[in-house]
Amino acid sequence: MENKKRKGLMLVIGAMTSVLFLFNFTGCSVEDEKNRSSAGTSQTEEKGTGNNQNGTDAEKKEDSNVVETNPQGTPPLNSLPEGISYDELSNEKKAWWFKRNKEHQPSGADESIDLKKYGAYYLGNTEEKVIYLTFDCGYENGYTETMLDILKKHNAKACFFVTQTYIRDNPDLVKRMKEEGHQVGNHTVTHKSQPTLSVEEIEKELGTCSAFMKEVTGYDMDPFFRPPMGEYSERTLKITQDMGYQTVFWSIAYLDYDVNNQPGSNYVEEHFRSYYHNGAIPLIHNVSSANCGALDGVLTLLEKEGYRFCTLYELE
Repeated sequence: MENKKRKGLMLVIGAMTSVLFLFNFTGCSVEDEKNRSSAGTSQTEEKGTGNNQNGTDAEKKEDSNVVETNPQGTPPLNSLPEGISYDELSNEKKAWWFKRNKEHQPSGADESIDLKKYGAYYLGNTEEKVIYLTFDCGYENGYTETMLDILKKHNAKACFFVTQTYIRDNPDLVKRMKEEGHQVGNHTVTHKSQPTLSVEEIEKELGTCSAFMKEVTGYDMDPFFRPPMGEYSERTLKITQDMGYQTVFWSIAYLDYDVNNQPGSNYVEEHFRSYYHNGAIPLIHNVSSANCGALDGVLTLLEKEGYRFCTLYELE
């Protein structure tokens, strides 16, 4: 009920202002990934990321020419209520991880924080054959339009988590996402680790991105947030909740973010074949040629297994 009220509040605000066995799912750089792989990482101990681009060309694309305020100078959307202190909440940085299994049972994950207390999820409805498709979009690599075509072919809705730079550089794609019934969630302005930021900086990262989307596309940003690099704390979960967002992690992921080291479409299809489960929230990077090549096959596979594709609004 609380979350439903929160979603209602988000709509009012919008109208008013216009992976794996106990393994860290962190946003390591490509070099970190190489080092860990050379140390003997097994196939069942692969990392996934929230938008893994530290120290890469991708990160530079995200951070270049950041627009600090929206063009008209209007206040950021989803501002924090005044007079709230977050000093008593732990800001210990955590990196999202989950535990895979090949029995097609829901993935396990870090339970040190009660995610639902803060309006956060990594699974949806585990009682039914449903999948919640999510894409992280830090920059455009020429595949998103084809992915949208494939989603339309299967009548599958998804949530695209976008940075401010992605909106700036691809307004027509973002508009198409909304026009075709997808959600567009918040992935911040500069893709920084949330626990390293002050309350004011977190508010600015999310609020500016949201306001910029409204200004540039005419659409409100949907009330869903994916933490950059999967890094969070109890404090950041509470802050983003108070801004009206549901934080969305994931229960399926694989190494797809390094555009120079793609796993191949067959690998992606086989990964989904091995690990699909009720209520799954896959993390899919839009910059991946393997994802683009595999998406039609993955959706066909899931449909044959009896799955339907839900929106994040159907998480409850």
